[in-house]
Amino acid sequence: MEQHRSRPSNDGPRRGTPQPAHLPSQGRRRPGDEARFGAGAERSERGARMMRGTRQGPGPRLPNPRLTGLGSGLFCVVVMFLLGCLDALLFGGYLPVYGVLFLPVCVLTALWVRVGDALTAPVVVPIAFAWGLIPVVDGNGGLLGRLMGLFTGLATQAAWLYTGTLFAGVIVLVRRAQWVRRRRRRT
Repeated sequence: MEQHRSRPSNDGPRRGTPQPAHLPSQGRRRPGDEARFGAGAERSERGARMMRGTRQGPGPRLPNPRLTGLGSGLFCVVVMFLLGCLDALLFGGYLPVYGVLFLPVCVLTALWVRVGDALTAPVVVPIAFAWGLIPVVDGNGGLLGRLMGLFTGLATQAAWLYTGTLFAGVIVLVRRAQWVRRRRRRT
């Protein structure tokens, strides 16, 4: 049975092997490089730097992960559960604090999800809100009391839930519209 390569071959030099003297080394420029290789060498070096993810300007780089639909859901649920535990520990389950903490998680979830999976963000955000409420709500009387506290928390904090879901929905729709516009320009 024939097996095909799963990765393209790397035609460049291997790490640790010396480069010929007539080629400029990656990332370092010598004074005569432009005269020898022309302006294209500078452009190709800049392109290589962009591919490596380095940039010339000062300032910190913000994280820009691209999560799948499942990854964004897991991110949102885990962060909201941890924030709910933190709210219960530090503030005694004060629900407005939990609602305020919910909004940046919604924005991050909508920004970090891949554009192809972007429409999942407004769906997972309310689910994460409910999961995060579990440690926050006051549940007297076992499982039934905890469920009643969860439903009461969802009812009384609906404004935070709707606001966060609206934020995620608007961000996702704007990102999706930009993506569609860019794809139409390419074709």
